[in-house]
Amino acid sequence: MDIPKELLNKEFLSQFKTEEDVSKFLTDLHTRVLEQMLEGEMEAYLGYEKHSPEGNNSGNSRNGKYPKKIQTHYGESVIDVPRDRQGEFEPTVVPKHQSRGLSIEKLVISLYAKGMSVSDIEEEMKEIYGITLSTSAISIITNKVTQAAIEWQNRPLENQYLIVWMDGIVFKVRDQGKVVNKTVYLCVGLNKEGIKEVLGMWVGKNESASYWTGVLTDLKARGVNDILITVTDNLNGFTDSIKAVFPDATTQICVVHQIRNSCRYVVWKEKKEFSSDLKNIYNAPTKESAALELDAFEQKWGGKYPYAIRSWRRNWDELTAFFDFPVEIRKIIYTTNLIENLNGKIRKYTKNKLSFPNDDALKKAVYLAVSEIEKKWTQPIWNWGLIFNQFITIFENRIQV
Repeated sequence: MDIPKELLNKEFLSQFKTEEDVSKFLTDLHTRVLEQMLEGEMEAYLGYEKHSPEGNNSGNSRNGKYPKKIQTHYGESVIDVPRDRQGEFEPTVVPKHQSRGLSIEKLVISLYAKGMSVSDIEEEMKEIYGITLSTSAISIITNKVTQAAIEWQNRPLENQYLIVWMDGIVFKVRDQGKVVNKTVYLCVGLNKEGIKEVLGMWVGKNESASYWTGVLTDLKARGVNDILITVTDNLNGFTDSIKAVFPDATTQICVVHQIRNSCRYVVWKEKKEFSSDLKNIYNAPTKESAALELDAFEQKWGGKYPYAIRSWRRNWDELTAFFDFPVEIRKIIYTTNLIENLNGKIRKYTKNKLSFPNDDALKKAVYLAVSEIEKKWTQPIWNWGLIFNQFITIFENRIQV
Protein backbone atom coordinates (compact mmCIF):
# COMPACT_ATOMS: atom_id res chain seq x y z
CA MET A 1 0.00 0.00 0.00
CA ASP A 2 1.54 3.33 -1.08
CA ILE A 3 1.48 6.29 1.31
CA PRO A 4 0.06 9.37 -0.51
CA LYS A 5 2.78 11.86 -1.48
CA GLU A 6 0.92 14.75 0.17
CA LEU A 7 1.49 13.04 3.54
CA LEU A 8 5.23 12.83 3.00
CA ASN A 9 5.90 16.44 3.96
CA LYS A 10 8.10 17.87 6.69
CA GLU A 11 5.19 18.31 9.09
CA PHE A 12 4.13 14.69 8.67
CA LEU A 13 7.65 13.29 8.91
CA SER A 14 8.54 15.43 11.94
CA GLN A 15 6.38 13.23 14.19
CA PHE A 16 8.80 10.31 13.73
CA LYS A 17 11.63 10.87 16.16
CA THR A 18 12.95 7.30 16.36
CA GLU A 19 12.90 4.01 14.46
CA GLU A 20 10.31 2.80 16.98
CA ASP A 21 7.98 5.62 15.89
CA VAL A 22 8.28 4.48 12.28
CA SER A 23 7.68 0.82 13.21
CA LYS A 24 4.60 1.77 15.27
CA PHE A 25 3.19 3.78 12.36
CA LEU A 26 3.73 0.89 9.92
CA THR A 27 2.20 -1.58 12.38
CA ASP A 28 -0.88 0.61 12.84
CA LEU A 29 -1.15 1.10 9.07
CA HIS A 30 -0.86 -2.64 8.42
CA THR A 31 -3.50 -3.28 11.10
CA ARG A 32 -5.96 -0.85 9.52
CA VAL A 33 -5.42 -2.34 6.06
CA LEU A 34 -6.05 -5.89 7.37
CA GLU A 35 -9.21 -4.74 9.16
CA GLN A 36 -10.49 -3.07 5.98
CA MET A 37 -9.76 -6.26 4.02
CA LEU A 38 -11.62 -8.34 6.62
CA GLU A 39 -14.60 -5.98 6.41
CA GLY A 40 -14.50 -6.39 2.64
CA GLU A 41 -14.47 -10.16 3.01
CA MET A 42 -17.44 -10.05 5.39
CA GLU A 43 -19.35 -7.81 3.00
CA ALA A 44 -18.66 -10.19 0.11
CA TYR A 45 -19.61 -13.19 2.27
CA LEU A 46 -22.96 -11.75 3.40
CA GLY A 47 -23.73 -10.14 0.04
CA TYR A 48 -24.65 -6.66 1.30
CA GLU A 49 -22.97 -3.56 2.73
CA LYS A 50 -22.96 -2.69 6.41
CA HIS A 51 -26.28 -1.11 7.57
CA SER A 52 -27.83 -1.87 4.18
CA PRO A 53 -31.59 -2.74 4.24
CA GLU A 54 -30.73 -5.65 1.92
CA GLY A 55 -29.55 -7.48 5.01
CA ASN A 56 -32.98 -7.51 6.64
CA ASN A 57 -34.36 -11.05 6.93
CA SER A 58 -31.39 -12.36 4.93
CA GLY A 59 -30.86 -15.28 7.31
CA ASN A 60 -27.46 -14.05 8.52
CA SER A 61 -25.93 -10.76 9.64
CA ARG A 62 -22.92 -9.18 11.29
CA ASN A 63 -22.44 -9.95 14.97
CA GLY A 64 -19.83 -7.51 16.18
CA LYS A 65 -16.08 -8.16 16.28
CA TYR A 66 -13.52 -9.92 18.40
CA PRO A 67 -9.87 -9.00 19.04
CA LYS A 68 -7.13 -11.22 17.65
CA LYS A 69 -3.38 -11.06 18.16
CA ILE A 70 -1.39 -11.45 14.97
CA GLN A 71 2.26 -11.48 13.99
CA THR A 72 3.27 -9.14 11.16
CA HIS A 73 6.52 -8.09 9.53
CA TYR A 74 6.44 -5.13 11.92
CA GLY A 75 5.82 -7.08 15.12
CA GLU A 76 2.79 -8.12 17.13
CA SER A 77 -0.49 -6.22 16.83
CA VAL A 78 -4.17 -6.66 17.65
CA ILE A 79 -6.86 -6.49 14.99
CA ASP A 80 -10.65 -6.53 15.21
CA VAL A 81 -12.09 -9.48 13.27
CA PRO A 82 -15.76 -9.28 12.23
CA ARG A 83 -18.05 -12.25 12.86
CA ASP A 84 -21.47 -13.33 11.66
CA ARG A 85 -24.41 -14.60 13.71
CA GLN A 86 -24.25 -18.11 12.26
CA GLY A 87 -20.54 -18.36 13.07
CA GLU A 88 -19.70 -19.66 9.57
CA PHE A 89 -17.58 -16.76 8.26
CA GLU A 90 -14.09 -18.08 7.47
CA PRO A 91 -11.66 -15.17 6.90
CA THR A 92 -9.12 -15.68 4.14
CA VAL A 93 -6.81 -12.76 4.95
CA VAL A 94 -6.26 -13.90 8.54
CA PRO A 95 -7.55 -17.51 8.80
CA LYS A 96 -9.04 -18.85 12.01
CA HIS A 97 -6.55 -20.47 14.41
CA GLN A 98 -3.63 -18.73 12.69
CA SER A 99 -1.68 -15.75 13.96
CA ARG A 100 -0.28 -14.57 10.62
CA GLY A 101 -2.00 -12.95 7.68
CA LEU A 102 -1.77 -14.76 4.38
CA SER A 103 0.83 -13.80 1.82
CA ILE A 104 -0.50 -12.80 -1.59
CA GLU A 105 0.55 -16.22 -2.95
CA LYS A 106 -1.33 -18.08 -0.21
CA LEU A 107 -4.30 -15.76 -0.63
CA VAL A 108 -4.55 -16.53 -4.35
CA ILE A 109 -4.23 -20.28 -3.77
CA SER A 110 -6.86 -20.16 -1.01
CA LEU A 111 -9.36 -18.41 -3.30
CA TYR A 112 -8.56 -20.89 -6.09
CA ALA A 113 -9.12 -23.78 -3.68
CA LYS A 114 -12.58 -22.43 -2.91
CA GLY A 115 -13.55 -22.93 -6.56
CA MET A 116 -12.92 -19.46 -8.01
CA SER A 117 -11.64 -19.16 -11.57
CA VAL A 118 -8.49 -17.21 -12.45
CA SER A 119 -10.55 -14.30 -13.84
CA ASP A 120 -12.76 -14.35 -10.72
CA ILE A 121 -9.68 -14.14 -8.50
CA GLU A 122 -8.33 -11.21 -10.53
CA GLU A 123 -11.59 -9.33 -10.01
CA GLU A 124 -11.82 -10.30 -6.32
CA MET A 125 -8.27 -9.15 -5.57
CA LYS A 126 -8.92 -5.82 -7.23
CA GLU A 127 -12.37 -5.07 -5.82
CA ILE A 128 -12.00 -6.31 -2.25
CA TYR A 129 -8.27 -6.08 -1.54
CA GLY A 130 -7.23 -3.29 -3.89
CA ILE A 131 -4.49 -5.48 -5.37
CA THR A 132 -3.94 -5.69 -9.14
CA LEU A 133 -2.70 -9.05 -10.41
CA SER A 134 -2.85 -10.20 -14.02
CA THR A 135 -4.47 -13.52 -14.92
CA SER A 136 -1.09 -14.78 -16.09
CA ALA A 137 0.48 -13.95 -12.70
CA ILE A 138 -2.37 -15.74 -10.94
CA SER A 139 -1.93 -18.76 -13.21
CA ILE A 140 1.79 -18.90 -12.38
CA ILE A 141 0.93 -18.92 -8.67
CA THR A 142 -1.76 -21.62 -8.96
CA ASN A 143 0.46 -23.78 -11.15
CA LYS A 144 2.81 -24.15 -8.20
CA VAL A 145 0.11 -26.32 -6.66
CA THR A 146 0.79 -29.04 -9.24
CA GLN A 147 4.17 -29.89 -7.71
CA ALA A 148 2.68 -29.86 -4.21
CA ALA A 149 -0.04 -32.26 -5.39
CA ILE A 150 2.55 -34.64 -6.86
CA GLU A 151 4.54 -34.64 -3.61
CA TRP A 152 1.36 -35.24 -1.60
CA GLN A 153 0.27 -38.10 -3.86
CA ASN A 154 3.66 -39.84 -3.54
CA ARG A 155 4.22 -39.27 0.18
CA PRO A 156 4.93 -42.31 2.39
CA LEU A 157 1.92 -43.67 4.28
CA GLU A 158 1.56 -45.41 7.62
CA ASN A 159 2.21 -49.13 7.91
CA GLN A 160 -1.36 -49.93 9.00
CA TYR A 161 -4.82 -48.39 8.72
CA LEU A 162 -7.71 -49.70 10.79
CA ILE A 163 -10.36 -48.74 8.25
CA VAL A 164 -10.10 -47.58 4.64
CA TRP A 165 -13.17 -46.21 2.86
CA MET A 166 -13.01 -46.21 -0.96
CA ASP A 167 -15.22 -44.52 -3.53
CA GLY A 168 -15.10 -42.75 -6.88
CA ILE A 169 -16.40 -39.33 -7.93
CA VAL A 170 -17.09 -38.48 -11.58
CA PHE A 171 -16.08 -35.22 -13.33
CA LYS A 172 -16.24 -33.99 -16.90
CA VAL A 173 -12.80 -33.56 -18.51
CA ARG A 174 -11.75 -32.57 -22.01
CA ASP A 175 -9.85 -35.42 -23.65
CA GLN A 176 -8.70 -35.41 -27.29
CA GLY A 177 -11.19 -32.73 -28.28
CA LYS A 178 -14.17 -34.31 -26.49
CA VAL A 179 -15.65 -33.80 -23.03
CA VAL A 180 -15.80 -37.21 -21.32
CA ASN A 181 -16.54 -38.54 -17.85
CA LYS A 182 -13.54 -39.42 -15.72
CA THR A 183 -13.45 -40.89 -12.24
CA VAL A 184 -11.34 -39.59 -9.37
CA TYR A 185 -10.64 -42.60 -7.14
CA LEU A 186 -10.36 -41.63 -3.47
CA CYS A 187 -9.28 -43.52 -0.34
CA VAL A 188 -9.78 -42.27 3.21
CA GLY A 189 -7.86 -44.07 5.93
CA LEU A 190 -8.42 -44.13 9.69
CA ASN A 191 -5.14 -44.40 11.56
CA LYS A 192 -4.40 -45.66 15.07
CA GLU A 193 -4.90 -42.18 16.53
CA GLY A 194 -8.47 -42.12 15.21
CA ILE A 195 -7.67 -39.39 12.67
CA LYS A 196 -9.06 -39.52 9.15
CA GLU A 197 -6.65 -38.96 6.26
CA VAL A 198 -7.14 -38.87 2.49
CA LEU A 199 -4.52 -41.35 1.30
CA GLY A 200 -4.50 -40.26 -2.31
CA MET A 201 -6.41 -39.61 -5.53
CA TRP A 202 -6.13 -41.36 -8.87
CA VAL A 203 -7.77 -40.33 -12.15
CA GLY A 204 -9.11 -42.97 -14.53
CA LYS A 205 -12.04 -43.57 -16.84
CA ASN A 206 -15.18 -45.41 -15.75
CA GLU A 207 -14.88 -46.89 -12.26
CA SER A 208 -13.75 -50.51 -12.43
CA ALA A 209 -12.47 -53.19 -10.08
CA SER A 210 -9.32 -53.61 -12.18
CA TYR A 211 -8.40 -49.95 -11.73
CA TRP A 212 -8.96 -50.27 -7.98
CA THR A 213 -6.38 -53.07 -7.99
CA GLY A 214 -3.84 -50.53 -9.24
CA VAL A 215 -4.89 -48.04 -6.56
CA LEU A 216 -4.45 -50.61 -3.79
CA THR A 217 -1.09 -51.67 -5.22
CA ASP A 218 0.03 -48.05 -5.09
CA LEU A 219 -0.99 -47.83 -1.42
CA LYS A 220 1.13 -50.89 -0.71
CA ALA A 221 4.11 -49.43 -2.59
CA ARG A 222 3.86 -46.31 -0.41
CA GLY A 223 4.16 -48.31 2.81
CA VAL A 224 0.71 -49.68 3.69
CA ASN A 225 1.20 -53.31 4.68
CA ASP A 226 -2.08 -53.98 6.44
CA ILE A 227 -5.69 -52.79 6.30
CA LEU A 228 -8.04 -54.26 8.89
CA ILE A 229 -11.39 -53.30 7.33
CA THR A 230 -12.31 -51.88 3.92
CA VAL A 231 -15.63 -50.21 3.17
CA THR A 232 -16.74 -49.94 -0.47
CA ASP A 233 -19.76 -49.85 -2.74
CA ASN A 234 -20.94 -53.06 -4.40
CA LEU A 235 -19.00 -52.62 -7.63
CA ASN A 236 -18.67 -56.01 -9.29
CA GLY A 237 -15.30 -57.62 -8.49
CA PHE A 238 -14.30 -55.00 -5.89
CA THR A 239 -13.86 -57.54 -3.08
CA ASP A 240 -11.63 -59.74 -5.27
CA SER A 241 -9.44 -56.71 -6.06
CA ILE A 242 -9.00 -55.95 -2.37
CA LYS A 243 -8.23 -59.56 -1.45
CA ALA A 244 -5.63 -59.76 -4.21
CA VAL A 245 -3.56 -57.00 -2.56
CA PHE A 246 -4.64 -57.15 1.10
CA PRO A 247 -5.80 -60.75 1.63
CA ASP A 248 -6.35 -60.36 5.40
CA ALA A 249 -8.66 -57.34 5.12
CA THR A 250 -12.28 -57.68 6.25
CA THR A 251 -14.39 -56.40 3.34
CA GLN A 252 -17.67 -54.59 4.05
CA ILE A 253 -20.00 -53.56 1.23
CA CYS A 254 -21.95 -50.36 1.90
CA VAL A 255 -25.47 -51.33 2.98
CA VAL A 256 -26.87 -47.97 1.82
CA HIS A 257 -25.55 -48.58 -1.72
CA GLN A 258 -27.12 -52.03 -1.66
CA ILE A 259 -30.50 -50.60 -0.62
CA ARG A 260 -30.36 -48.01 -3.41
CA ASN A 261 -29.61 -50.69 -5.97
CA SER A 262 -32.35 -52.94 -4.58
CA CYS A 263 -34.92 -50.12 -4.85
CA ARG A 264 -33.93 -49.15 -8.37
CA TYR A 265 -36.57 -51.27 -10.08
CA VAL A 266 -39.26 -51.07 -7.42
CA VAL A 267 -42.42 -49.19 -8.46
CA TRP A 268 -42.76 -45.81 -6.78
CA LYS A 269 -45.85 -46.58 -4.69
CA GLU A 270 -44.14 -49.60 -3.09
CA LYS A 271 -40.69 -48.09 -2.43
CA LYS A 272 -41.51 -46.84 1.06
CA GLU A 273 -42.79 -50.20 2.28
CA PHE A 274 -40.01 -52.07 0.44
CA SER A 275 -37.31 -49.89 2.04
CA SER A 276 -38.90 -50.23 5.47
CA ASP A 277 -38.80 -54.03 5.20
CA LEU A 278 -35.13 -53.89 4.16
CA LYS A 279 -34.32 -52.04 7.38
CA ASN A 280 -35.34 -55.10 9.34
CA ILE A 281 -32.38 -56.93 7.77
CA TYR A 282 -29.53 -54.53 8.56
CA ASN A 283 -31.03 -53.37 11.87
CA ALA A 284 -31.15 -56.95 13.18
CA PRO A 285 -29.05 -57.55 16.33
CA THR A 286 -27.08 -60.50 14.90
CA LYS A 287 -26.12 -62.00 11.55
CA GLU A 288 -28.33 -65.03 12.25
CA SER A 289 -31.41 -62.91 12.89
CA ALA A 290 -30.56 -60.82 9.80
CA ALA A 291 -30.62 -64.03 7.74
CA LEU A 292 -34.10 -64.83 9.08
CA GLU A 293 -35.24 -61.32 8.18
CA LEU A 294 -33.91 -61.82 4.64
CA ASP A 295 -35.91 -65.05 4.38
CA ALA A 296 -39.05 -63.21 5.45
CA PHE A 297 -38.26 -60.40 3.01
CA GLU A 298 -37.90 -62.93 0.18
CA GLN A 299 -41.24 -64.57 1.01
CA LYS A 300 -42.95 -61.18 0.75
CA TRP A 301 -41.15 -59.60 -2.21
CA GLY A 302 -39.21 -62.37 -3.96
CA GLY A 303 -41.91 -63.14 -6.52
CA LYS A 304 -42.17 -59.51 -7.58
CA TYR A 305 -38.54 -58.39 -7.32
CA PRO A 306 -36.26 -61.46 -7.58
CA TYR A 307 -33.26 -59.35 -8.67
CA ALA A 308 -33.14 -57.58 -5.29
CA ILE A 309 -33.11 -60.89 -3.42
CA ARG A 310 -30.41 -62.40 -5.66
CA SER A 311 -28.19 -59.36 -5.09
CA TRP A 312 -28.48 -59.66 -1.30
CA ARG A 313 -27.81 -63.41 -1.43
CA ARG A 314 -24.83 -63.00 -3.74
CA ASN A 315 -23.17 -60.32 -1.59
CA TRP A 316 -24.36 -61.62 1.80
CA ASP A 317 -20.96 -62.22 3.43
CA GLU A 318 -19.65 -58.73 2.55
CA LEU A 319 -22.96 -57.02 3.37
CA THR A 320 -23.07 -58.55 6.86
CA ALA A 321 -19.40 -58.35 7.86
CA PHE A 322 -20.24 -55.47 10.23
CA PHE A 323 -22.26 -57.87 12.43
CA ASP A 324 -18.95 -59.38 13.59
CA PHE A 325 -18.09 -56.14 15.42
CA PRO A 326 -19.42 -54.21 18.41
CA VAL A 327 -22.12 -51.59 17.81
CA GLU A 328 -19.66 -48.67 17.98
CA ILE A 329 -17.59 -50.08 15.10
CA ARG A 330 -20.68 -51.18 13.16
CA LYS A 331 -21.88 -47.59 12.97
CA ILE A 332 -18.77 -46.43 11.11
CA ILE A 333 -18.26 -49.36 8.74
CA TYR A 334 -21.71 -50.40 7.49
CA THR A 335 -21.84 -47.50 5.02
CA THR A 336 -19.55 -45.31 2.87
CA ASN A 337 -21.33 -42.16 4.08
CA LEU A 338 -18.04 -40.79 5.40
CA ILE A 339 -16.37 -40.72 2.00
CA GLU A 340 -19.59 -39.69 0.23
CA ASN A 341 -19.68 -36.70 2.57
CA LEU A 342 -16.11 -35.92 1.44
CA ASN A 343 -17.22 -36.20 -2.19
CA GLY A 344 -20.06 -33.76 -1.54
CA LYS A 345 -17.67 -31.19 -0.09
CA ILE A 346 -15.29 -31.62 -3.05
CA ARG A 347 -18.28 -30.97 -5.35
CA LYS A 348 -18.99 -27.79 -3.39
CA TYR A 349 -15.45 -26.51 -3.95
CA THR A 350 -15.43 -27.43 -7.66
CA LYS A 351 -19.04 -26.54 -8.53
CA ASN A 352 -17.95 -23.57 -10.68
CA LYS A 353 -16.01 -25.90 -12.99
CA LEU A 354 -18.44 -27.34 -15.54
CA SER A 355 -15.54 -29.27 -17.07
CA PHE A 356 -11.76 -29.41 -16.74
CA PRO A 357 -9.35 -28.80 -19.64
CA ASN A 358 -7.20 -31.83 -18.74
CA ASP A 359 -6.39 -34.37 -16.03
CA ASP A 360 -3.78 -32.12 -14.40
CA ALA A 361 -6.31 -29.31 -13.90
CA LEU A 362 -8.73 -31.82 -12.34
CA LYS A 363 -6.06 -33.19 -9.99
CA LYS A 364 -5.04 -29.69 -8.94
CA ALA A 365 -8.64 -28.68 -8.12
CA VAL A 366 -9.40 -31.86 -6.18
CA TYR A 367 -6.09 -31.68 -4.29
CA LEU A 368 -6.82 -28.10 -3.19
CA ALA A 369 -10.36 -29.04 -2.16
CA VAL A 370 -9.05 -32.00 -0.12
CA SER A 371 -6.45 -29.72 1.51
CA GLU A 372 -9.19 -27.32 2.61
CA ILE A 373 -11.42 -30.12 3.91
CA GLU A 374 -8.63 -31.86 5.84
CA LYS A 375 -7.90 -28.67 7.79
CA LYS A 376 -10.91 -29.57 9.93
CA TRP A 377 -9.88 -33.21 10.40
CA THR A 378 -7.80 -32.51 13.50
CA GLN A 379 -9.68 -34.51 16.14
CA PRO A 380 -10.18 -38.29 16.53
CA ILE A 381 -13.56 -39.66 15.58
CA TRP A 382 -16.15 -39.62 18.36
CA ASN A 383 -15.72 -42.18 21.17
CA TRP A 384 -12.30 -43.16 19.81
CA GLY A 385 -10.89 -44.44 23.13
CA LEU A 386 -13.57 -47.14 23.37
CA ILE A 387 -13.46 -47.99 19.66
CA PHE A 388 -9.66 -48.36 19.61
CA ASN A 389 -9.76 -50.72 22.59
CA GLN A 390 -12.34 -52.81 20.73
CA PHE A 391 -10.02 -52.97 17.72
CA ILE A 392 -7.12 -54.06 19.95
CA THR A 393 -9.26 -56.82 21.44
CA ILE A 394 -10.51 -58.12 18.10
CA PHE A 395 -7.21 -57.75 16.19
CA GLU A 396 -4.77 -58.31 19.07
CA ASN A 397 -2.29 -60.20 16.87
CA ARG A 398 -2.19 -57.53 14.16
CA ILE A 399 -2.28 -54.15 15.92
CA GLN A 400 1.02 -52.95 17.34
CA VAL A 401 0.65 -50.28 20.02
